[in-house]
Amino acid sequence: MKISNVRYTDNFETYQIYGGESLSIAINNGDSVEVIDVEGDQPCSLMALDVNGASIVESLDWKTKPNNKNLFDGGLSDSVTQILKKNNVALDDLVSIDLFGKNSPADARQHFGINTEGLCVISASGGQMEVDEQNSPTEILINVARATPTKPSERLPEPLAKPLSEVRIKNSTAKSYTVKAGEYIQIIDVEGKQCSDFQAFSVDDLNNDVVTSLDPTVTRSIMGSSYPAPGVHDKFYNQNSVPFVEVIHDTVCRHDTFGLACNSKYYDDKGYPGHISCTENFNNALQKHGIEPRLNWVAVNFFFNTNILECHTVSSDVSWSRPGDYVLLRAMTDLICISSACPDDTSPVNDWNPTDIHVRVYDKSSKFSSATAFRPDPQTIPTMTKNTGFHKNTEKLTRNFIEYNGYWLASNYNNLGQIKEYWQCREGVVMIDLSPLRKFEVYGPDAETLMQYAITRDVRKLSVGQIVYTAMCYENGCMVDDGTLYRLCDDTFRWIGGCDEGGKHLRKIAKDKNLKVWVKSSTDQLHNVAVQGPKSRETLAKIIWTPKTQTTLEELKWFRLTVGRIGGEFGIPVMVSRTGYSGELGYEVFAHPKDCESVWDAIAEAGEEFNICPLGLDALDMLRIESGLIFAGYEFCDQTDPFEAGISFTVPLKTKEEDFSGKDELISRKKTPQRVLVGIELVSNEVAEHGDGVYIGKQQVGVVTSATRSPILKKNIALCRISVSESDIGNKVEVGKLDGHHKRLAAEVVSFPFYDPQKTRVRM
Repeated sequence: MKISNVRYTDNFETYQIYGGESLSIAINNGDSVEVIDVEGDQPCSLMALDVNGASIVESLDWKTKPNNKNLFDGGLSDSVTQILKKNNVALDDLVSIDLFGKNSPADARQHFGINTEGLCVISASGGQMEVDEQNSPTEILINVARATPTKPSERLPEPLAKPLSEVRIKNSTAKSYTVKAGEYIQIIDVEGKQCSDFQAFSVDDLNNDVVTSLDPTVTRSIMGSSYPAPGVHDKFYNQNSVPFVEVIHDTVCRHDTFGLACNSKYYDDKGYPGHISCTENFNNALQKHGIEPRLNWVAVNFFFNTNILECHTVSSDVSWSRPGDYVLLRAMTDLICISSACPDDTSPVNDWNPTDIHVRVYDKSSKFSSATAFRPDPQTIPTMTKNTGFHKNTEKLTRNFIEYNGYWLASNYNNLGQIKEYWQCREGVVMIDLSPLRKFEVYGPDAETLMQYAITRDVRKLSVGQIVYTAMCYENGCMVDDGTLYRLCDDTFRWIGGCDEGGKHLRKIAKDKNLKVWVKSSTDQLHNVAVQGPKSRETLAKIIWTPKTQTTLEELKWFRLTVGRIGGEFGIPVMVSRTGYSGELGYEVFAHPKDCESVWDAIAEAGEEFNICPLGLDALDMLRIESGLIFAGYEFCDQTDPFEAGISFTVPLKTKEEDFSGKDELISRKKTPQRVLVGIELVSNEVAEHGDGVYIGKQQVGVVTSATRSPILKKNIALCRISVSESDIGNKVEVGKLDGHHKRLAAEVVSFPFYDPQKTRVRM
């Protein structure tokens, strides 16, 4: 689900569509349009019509004119037909032009100017990608430079539903409004970088002459957080611990600590006596509701970018919100609400320029699923948290979901819990939804050349049907990502990693080296469930059919793949790889999202005799730590090389003779290592945590990257990045809690993996 397919920057409007989607944009004389095939190989066509519906493609001012074709050669897509009917355009004699065709390079661009009023219809072709294909539909961006730009104050996102009411809060003012239980409140930052204070009062309480409002201390205490923020936070409470509102959507994910609204003293102390404040604006707007004025109003400070520093002081800077960003709340009781458009022009918080806030109220019959915005980088048009293809299965079993890589994944399951799930993986069979892993199709005559340079492993030694785990590094030797490379054909690969940066890095290398290769995102076309545990082979062997040209499930060796079906020769297409993240015999099953519900059900039925159960992220973390498997943001980041991350085996400096990204730096780093990943065992039963310092005496010599209490080993274990000089097995260290010095946990350096160090179980 997109927030909106348009982003405003200065005089530009940027629109986004994907393969299989179409878009109409009103155009005017003097406008100019740029269309970009972001990842390449994404066919895209254009129709341009005047106000009477006649084609004006020939009259556009093209920088380089593409070839014309008649749309009816291939037929009109449903999305284009709907756009034309909505705009009352006759479906006769329509002419389109191909902007990009098959094999267009990544970042290909078309430019044209507009010389009359009308409509542009841009359509990107695309459909379902099968598991053994590489034709994933990808992104098209459209930049429109307006001769007469719309005013920033008029740029509102499309309503989420039909609004019951709308309230415009002019800059440096505040307004109150009434909502009923179950109704939704959308607070929109119209122009971006504008803070908005929010407060609410129970209607029932006010009718009884009792004033209760949202309270930061109660909210923080109940939520267990000193830094409450929508997206982390679930609800906001009043002084009596009654929840008033819950957060449904948050497109910014960075707000204030829930403190005071700005007040007269704030401005007086800064040297601006008499400056209008949110507190004064609250007092003025609340007077009609019989609410007594206050010198200080506490408020939920939406879009206010504050940060708690290590020294426990609060800093602030320009808001992260962009034009059209919003927070969506659901009222849990009848409320009088008040919102402000903060008047602070004395600091960066509103980018020195206070602007408007817009509020929409929606009926309780509207249905909005909980979601936060996901942006791979700050410039990306965001999407709201998505459901994987397996979500219909998992939501029947738990309500405990967390956001990971832009999707909802279960942290644990009702009536099970992480310990039960953990033991079922070690002793039987489980399945876990890992669909958010990033998949990229890499294909073309130079695909092998690209991957040979981009990753640390020797790709030329990889056979068709083989998989290799590897690191991907920047030129300085630090890691972009870790992941697995699948060789599907001679010139066709699939990269599966943890982040979007992997695909961008591959495209950059391809462009810099002028390679004929395409790197196409396919995450939304391939969702995967990991089936792990000693009974995983017996479970999947019941249902996976493979053609004679493919390896059977029973024959499949470690780090190999096969393509087959579930349900016989004409069943659901799947790709199965003998890979996993548990340290047990295991497989991953990939399918198109539309088939995932049936895939889950088939696996669940096949594993019923082994008491198969789902496994959440909590239990998965225990499993992977025991098995010494690393995780981005914990064991490595873009300042960590593979040696420091504990995966030196992925860097064959002696046997890979060809150059690869970061090779020279990695040779140097291996000669003079500073830090190394080790295992540590704690003497006590108190668990260490990510980020805890590791000490010898006063000196900090390392940091805990991941930790857990191991059920099978009956030990308290952790992974630790430590100075090479202190990394000897048996070395005595201490894990520092609190400030690192007031509380210490005795520990000892040990080898890892902690569990099955010879990896006999995964090789079974």
